[in-house]
Amino acid sequence: MFVGRITGSVVSSQKVDAMVGQKLLIVEPLRVNEKDQSDLTPTGRSFIVVDTVGAGQGEVVLCVQGSSARFTPETKKLPIDAAIIGIVDQVHIGNREIFNSKD
Repeated sequence: MFVGRITGSVVSSQKVDAMVGQKLLIVEPLRVNEKDQSDLTPTGRSFIVVDTVGAGQGEVVLCVQGSSARFTPETKKLPIDAAIIGIVDQVHIGNREIFNSKD
């Protein structure tokens, strides 16, 4: 699993039937700041993921890859290798909160 921020979306008018109606989003993985563990910083990579939870632009989400992406009822028959399975509310490192969606 990884945490990432939604940076965009993908629209595809031609695709296999199983993917019709699936919302595709671009997610940039985030990592804990290596210097002081004070926040989440972008990795510079991007993934296209299927949204199973109704996430939106700018939100921080929990993603899975590989066979785990097909373990939800919504995705088990889809030809995918990455899916959003949750929207992140908070991240704590030790006793410090380094992310809060309300901020």
